[in-house]
Formats: sequence, C-alpha cells, structure tokens
Amino acid sequence: MSHHGSSAEPARDRAAERARSFGAVADVYDRARPSYPDEALDWLLPAAPLDGAADRPLRVVDLGAGTGKLTRSLRARGLDVVAVEPTPGMRETFRRVLPDVEVLDGTGESIPLPDGSVDAVLMAQAWHWVDPDTAAPEVARVLRPGGRLGLLWNVRDAGVEWIARLDRLLPGPGEEQLGSLAPRVGPPFGPVERYDVRWSDPVSVESLLDLTRSRSWVIALEDERREEVLADVRAQAQERLRRVGRLELEYVTRCSRATLPA
Repeated sequence: MSHHGSSAEPARDRAAERARSFGAVADVYDRARPSYPDEALDWLLPAAPLDGAADRPLRVVDLGAGTGKLTRSLRARGLDVVAVEPTPGMRETFRRVLPDVEVLDGTGESIPLPDGSVDAVLMAQAWHWVDPDTAAPEVARVLRPGGRLGLLWNVRDAGVEWIARLDRLLPGPGEEQLGSLAPRVGPPFGPVERYDVRWSDPVSVESLLDLTRSRSWVIALEDERREEVLADVRAQAQERLRRVGRLELEYVTRCSRATLPA
C-alpha cells in the first residue's frame, strides 16, 4: 500500500511505535509515574452501578492500563476492575504487581469484553494514542446504557517557575498536552465535560530521573543524547533542592468525561 498523499498514516505508525516503546521500560515506568488524586476519580466515575444492583461494586475497565497505576487507585476503592493493555512488557509488570486483577490483551479500538458489560471505562495518559473514530464506538459497545467514559492525564503545572524550566528540558512530543486540553470523543457519546485537579507529588532526584527515563521521546533518543538530558535534569533538581530543601512536582490532573445516552 502506498503512503503517497497521506502524512497521517506514517505519523500514526510512529505514534504506535512510541506507544509500544513503553514496554521496554515498564519497571521504570511503574516506579516513576505518579498516581491519580481521589478528587479526579470521584468526578470521573458514576455514583452507582447502572443496572440498579445495590449489592455489587462498579465494574470498571482500566483501558491502556500500563503497569496498573490507575488500577491500584480503583481497587483501593473496592471496585471490580478489569485491565486492558496492548504491550506485553507492561502486562508482565502488571501481573507481577497486581496478580489478582485480570489483565487482557487489547486496545482502545478492540476491547476483548462482551457488549454492555461494564459501568465505566477509564483511560489514563493514553487517549491521545487511540483513533477516537474507532475507539469511541468500541468503548460504547462494552458500556451499559448511561455508562461513563473517563479520560485523565497528569500534566506538570508549567505555571510553577522551576517546572517551566524543567519542561524546557523535557519538551516531549506534546500529545499529552494537546490531547488532554480538549480530547475528541465523538458519537455515540454526549458532550465532553472537563475538570482540573491541582496537586503536588514529593519526589527525589532519582525518582525525577526515572520519570524522565519513562517518557516515550526520551526512550527513543540516542544513548549519548539521553545521558545529556538526564544530566541536565539532575543539575536542575539538585539546584532546586539546594535552594528550597525539597523537591515537589506540581501537577494538574486534566479530567474529561462523556456519558453514553441511557
């Protein structure tokens, strides 16, 4: 098949390749990536099961579950969670960390679950990797009527001066920044609502370096360039530590939710 006349396809191929690259650093990703604030989950999840059953917890899909960062928060609420993750390396780490949670091989465009079987589908840090024209109807298929699609991204708060400087070192490709401000969902869902939660995460120099190593664009760098980036981040963090005595990453969790008509 010829790619002439379509820049979208090679770009999507590259994005898919970067999405898969996380498998190589699954352990670092699991150590480094921050969790998600309760306030965000309160807003994203439906209040009760949609089939009127009072005797069971919400059944929730963690789509693009990675190593189970979001799954852990959902399980801590007593919810019935099934994880879906396309990358074998991520699934392997997930199974080690959460041996009692089912993790299935699938994507946003192909979810290996029956029709109308879940109350909510949540996707953290990942909707920008999917094709919404295919993923939105597929998510709708597995949801019960009135079900909820919840999308969330942790984005560093560039309004904080030292984080703005850090962001200049860690530009990244920007999908999370762009994708999280106004994610496109589309039919058959209703309008997308947005909500921001601000919070801060105490980090060490080492965990900040792990966070840097877990970025898709850093994984793709030549070794020498990667070491330069890490050295810059280390210097920046040590300087901040000297001046302030502690390191905290200020985050905004950008939340979006869309509801399936009942």
